[in-house]
Amino acid sequence: MKKQMLSAAVVALMAVPAFAQNIAVVNGKPVPSSRVEVLKQQVEASGRPVTPEVLAQIKEELIAREIFMQEAKKRGLDASEEYKNQLELARQTILIRQLFADFQKKNAVTDADIKAEYDKFAAANGGKEYRARHILVEKEGEALALIADIKKGAKFEDLAKKASKDPGSGANGGDLDWAAAGSYVPEFSGAMTKLEKGQMTETPVKSQFGYHIIRVDDVREAQLPKLEEVKPQISQQLQQQRLAKFQEELRSKAKIQ
Repeated sequence: MKKQMLSAAVVALMAVPAFAQNIAVVNGKPVPSSRVEVLKQQVEASGRPVTPEVLAQIKEELIAREIFMQEAKKRGLDASEEYKNQLELARQTILIRQLFADFQKKNAVTDADIKAEYDKFAAANGGKEYRARHILVEKEGEALALIADIKKGAKFEDLAKKASKDPGSGANGGDLDWAAAGSYVPEFSGAMTKLEKGQMTETPVKSQFGYHIIRVDDVREAQLPKLEEVKPQISQQLQQQRLAKFQEELRSKAKIQ
């Protein structure tokens, strides 16, 4: 009697780990707890915390899926061409995602990479910024007449609203906001950078858009964001660039007939 009770206890103990590997057994088929981990990772990747309530929902979802999948198989739907095609596409998507994740893991962006990219950005966007206004008209004569009116006391802003054919800045009194000289066409920037704060061009400036009257309201050193402020964006940009290059290299090596 004692021997039989001992054997029963051993069997029970051996069964516990096996049961712990499953969250449930549906119609005799186990639902492994490893599936819970996969869904947990997906939820966490979306930014949601996995609370006990969410964990319970995940388990219920997996049990429901098993029930529905068994019914679909019972009806022979897993043998249909549509199912097989969709399954193959899903398999490709998962495998490709794993390929890209593996590449990014082995080619991680370092702090040194980010700093180098930031330094390039700072060098290209440093220097002076100009707060300028302009009035854009079609003919040189119109521009000359407006310059004469301004010299007589007419307000630059009022004339810009009435006469400028640049609808964006014209409605704001010709205001172009802060921008580097490189943001404008060469003719415009060349004339603008020769002006001191408060000065206006004495003659019309011709460009592909027409004739400009330019006034510089203020000048300052370029206001660049600090490295820490843009670090996540730079990191993401570098990751995307490297991944795009990796994809292009694979395509260029592939033999496509």
